[in-house]
Amino acid sequence: MSDLLYLTATDALARFADKTLSPVELLSAQITQAEATRETVNAFTYTHFDEAMDAARASESRWAKGEPLGSLDGLPVAIKDESHIAGKPTSYGSLIAKDYVPDTTSPMNQPILAAGAIVHARTATPEYSCAGFTWSRLWGVTRNPWNPEFTPGGSSGGSAASLAAGTSSLATGSDIGGSIRIPSSCCGLVGYKPPYGRNPDDIPFNLDFYCHTGPLARSVGDAILLQNTMSGQHPWDIASLPKITLPTQYPDIKGWKIALSMDLGSFQVSDDVRRNTLAAADTFRALGATVEEVDIGWGPEVPKACLAYLTHLFGGALSMELEEHGDKMTTYCRALAEKSLDSTAQDFVASLQTAGEAYMKLGPLLQDYDCLICPTNALPAVRADFDQSVETIEINGVEVDPSLGWVMTTPFNMMSRCPVISVPSGFAANGVPTGLQIVGPAYRDEIVFQAALSFEAAQGGWFNESGTRPRFGG
Repeated sequence: MSDLLYLTATDALARFADKTLSPVELLSAQITQAEATRETVNAFTYTHFDEAMDAARASESRWAKGEPLGSLDGLPVAIKDESHIAGKPTSYGSLIAKDYVPDTTSPMNQPILAAGAIVHARTATPEYSCAGFTWSRLWGVTRNPWNPEFTPGGSSGGSAASLAAGTSSLATGSDIGGSIRIPSSCCGLVGYKPPYGRNPDDIPFNLDFYCHTGPLARSVGDAILLQNTMSGQHPWDIASLPKITLPTQYPDIKGWKIALSMDLGSFQVSDDVRRNTLAAADTFRALGATVEEVDIGWGPEVPKACLAYLTHLFGGALSMELEEHGDKMTTYCRALAEKSLDSTAQDFVASLQTAGEAYMKLGPLLQDYDCLICPTNALPAVRADFDQSVETIEINGVEVDPSLGWVMTTPFNMMSRCPVISVPSGFAANGVPTGLQIVGPAYRDEIVFQAALSFEAAQGGWFNESGTRPRFGG
């Protein structure tokens, strides 16, 4: 059954078409696996298995007639428990919203459902998606299938854990500080942060340029499949852009110039991550690209401004719940909400000034180079039950910010119009995967996918055989 669980979404669709696999068989295997890994991984919040099996049988009938509904017909797609499906509960990982049932479906979910996807489960998230790990008072601790002592990342940690555990074919995420790329790195997956506006989002955070929705997947081709489905304008989202359709095949990258930044000017990076990043750079060189380590020109003012921006805007949104519901919040959520009360408009404007100055350095760099590569996370992962509001983190003996100091994703939320994909770069000594970010020029989605597909081909893919898959309790 293991081979079936780790079948790529694109291969599953091909097998639906040639009738060597049915959506019912695939979903049945994933449900069995979900039950078997519930205690160890805890990837899901709400499950809709019975309803999903009815949908799988209907999809099986359509495929038998050669009449699939759309690009995702019959694929089990796990949806992060922060966006809406009409009539289905959405908790945001919070006791505050545990009884909330929306009456509309979110703009990013509408095209997924219209394409025939089967939503068999919602995936766990930290409370209101405000952390790089995944645990909550409502749903407990979600753990990394590669090593359950560690987090699968956050905030789309349940989505990543599900894919790594083989309990979904595709999964959705959102990314306001790295929440797609952080868990993709922790779980050995592909995660894509599209340029701002490329995929529609819910109000009011569709108007926050740090905020993005996008796919998590076990292969680059699968990420393209889901991204092409999610992309496009939506009448509810004024920031959403006209649809583009990414190709699934690209030329090689021979002759490319690639910039490498190991620390983005200020991050401490662990030895495991550094080693795997350098090996990834060598892979690109073997593909015929020139890879040069560069000084990106950034310093600690960039992550500091990222934290100030998120504290002011994201923390400010959370603070509206403090008076009535503060006692229901997790420690880390309450801490961010309370910290925002000291943020000023001047702090917010200063963060925008830093963002503009940072791009004045990155923009010219991306004219001289085809893309930039750097680590996704500075550490492979933190503990599964880590609490950034009361604990500290050290990297190389240096104490770093416990919320954003161990991840290298948030500067590219600041650089929000730049597409960024995270791909697996290897493993740490503790068995947890590490990741590599590929950063493209503003709105040049195709650049990062061309590089990612070449890298994936050179690596031989991921999750292809039993030795390249996690042992869930192991």
